[in-house]
This record gives sequence, structure tokens and C-alpha cells, in this order.
Amino acid sequence: MAVFGGIRCVKYIMFIFNFFFWLAGTGVLAIGLWLRFDPKTRGLFEGAESPHIFFTGVYILIIAGSLMMVVGFLGCCGAIQESPCMLGLFFFFLLIIFAIEVAAGIWGFSNQSKVVDDITQFYLETYQNYQNTSQDTLRETLRLIQTGLDCCGPTGSFVDFAKDTCPPRDWLDSLITKSCPDAIDEVFDSKLHIIGGVGIAIGVIMVFGMIFSMLLCCAIRKSREIV
Repeated sequence: MAVFGGIRCVKYIMFIFNFFFWLAGTGVLAIGLWLRFDPKTRGLFEGAESPHIFFTGVYILIIAGSLMMVVGFLGCCGAIQESPCMLGLFFFFLLIIFAIEVAAGIWGFSNQSKVVDDITQFYLETYQNYQNTSQDTLRETLRLIQTGLDCCGPTGSFVDFAKDTCPPRDWLDSLITKSCPDAIDEVFDSKLHIIGGVGIAIGVIMVFGMIFSMLLCCAIRKSREIV
């Protein structure tokens, strides 16, 4: 009886942790979609030469979040059905996701300046190309970026060449407009802390999920040996 009571207890705990893991996957997916469609970063995807590092990272977040939601759902099903096979698969996939998250987190924080530099370089190249060609697509890309970041040009001055792409301001506000390189650095510094906090919370949930999946799997096997 004690074994069956223990299984029931661990099963409920496992279900709860998998539910929170599913919620964490939803959070990762939400962050990826936020970075993709937020007005402050959406313009980075509009040009033909979008920054490769940022572009790839955002879609990795979207894919990872979707995968975590699926794995969390499977973990809940494995706990309810008391299936050692499903629990073993859950543990295996969870371990892979955890390793990928750790590697991605280390890479992201060690390459933070490179990501910002890549995006800043993309903006400066877009600005220079528009200055040379005056193409409508480049003007629209600049307008999206500068309106989203609330900045104007490489220097923050309304006397810049592409002032028609800057957000509208009165004369007094135009004197304190941020430059776009400074705005890019400020935005990604603030968002990186949010992403890092979510990543740590997800890592903790993953560790507990793996522990409880193995406890439940061992308890199920022990109960079957008794029967």
C-alpha cells in the first residue's frame, strides 16, 4: 500500500511539474514571438539583409518553446498513464533540451556584444544604402526600425539625411532624440535580462522534472515487481 501511495504522490507531483514545464515552454514561445513581432524589433526582419545572428536566435526560441510545450504535454500523459516508456522518453528529451538551453545560454551571454554589433551594423548599412539609392524598401525598413526604437539616424540628429524616416517630433523633443546605435544597445540590454531570468526558471523546472520522472519510473517498476 505504501508503494502505491508513493506512486500516487509522485505522479501528482510529476503532473504539476510537467504542467509548469508546459507553461515555461509557453513563456519561451511568447518571448520568441515578442521579439519577432514587437514594434521595436520587427523592423530588423523586414530587410533583405537582416542580421543573421538575431534572426536565427529568435526562431530558435520559437521552435524551442513549441518543443517544450509538446514535451511537457507528453510528460503529463506519461505521469497519468504511469507509462515507464513515456517517462523514459520524457527524461531523454528533457535532458537534451536542458543541454541545449545551457549551451545556448552560455553562447548568448558570451556573444551579447556581437549580437548588438551585428544589428547595429545592419542598421548602419541599411542607412548608408538608402542614402546612396533612396529605395522605397530601404526607407520603409528605416522607418520601422527608427519608429520602433524611437530614435533618429546614426547620430540622433534631425539634420541627418534620412530625417523623413524618423518618428515625428516637435522642435524641442528633436533636441534630445537618441541615436539608433544607442537605442539598439539599450533595448537589447533590457530584454536580455528578461530572457536570462526566464531561462534560469526553466532550467530549475527541467531539473525537478527529470528527478521526479525517474522517481515515478522507479516506483512504477517496483510496484509491478510486488504485484
